[in-house]
Amino acid sequence: MPATRVALAGLPVEVAPRVLGGVLEVTTGGETVAVRLTEVEAYHGAGTGERPDPGSHARMGRTARNATMWGEPGHLYVYLSHGIHSCVNVVCGPEGVAGGVLLRAGEVIDGVDAAFARRPAARASGSTRDLARGPGRLGDAVGLRHPIHDGIDAVTGHEQAGAVARLWLPASVRTGIATGPRVGVAGIAGTDAFPWRFWIAGDPTVSAFRWGRGARQGQGDTPRVLD
Repeated sequence: MPATRVALAGLPVEVAPRVLGGVLEVTTGGETVAVRLTEVEAYHGAGTGERPDPGSHARMGRTARNATMWGEPGHLYVYLSHGIHSCVNVVCGPEGVAGGVLLRAGEVIDGVDAAFARRPAARASGSTRDLARGPGRLGDAVGLRHPIHDGIDAVTGHEQAGAVARLWLPASVRTGIATGPRVGVAGIAGTDAFPWRFWIAGDPTVSAFRWGRGARQGQGDTPRVLD
């Protein structure tokens, strides 16, 4: 079913499991790539939810970089990671309340050839498993780029900088969802104090877990599967 503002208006930690099994479809450069989402992470901004999220880009409030996170749900917050990779987040929560769900990994289900062309490193293996296995790879595979596509609307599908994005959600929250600490997030924000990473248990496209700086091993290293 097409994503709606209402379906995405909850807190990111509530919306994140709802996104799993959904599909992000992007057309850019005349080519369409669709990714079935298998792994996501929730991030809250300043004043969002019951406690601060020290791992969020919006933890200190609104800035030029994170402005999209404060807008209406259903837009995509596209940011640059390590000066190289464009990562994609679905904005969640009411307009004026910052939050997003990072799309960490997925399975390319349409546009495999286009995804391989955008990710030549994956072509060597010939396997589709790694095409969108990780947030930077996913962003590259679908062709969304920072800054020109930051803020693109995945609910209406309005064109922005030559790209059209649409988000499709499953009819209901699926079973077999695992949850645990977020990947590579520093300090307490990367421990089981924030078990805000959600993934489809056993799916081969889910990215590998790694601890962030100062997030001690042994804290939250056993994932939990939701009922």
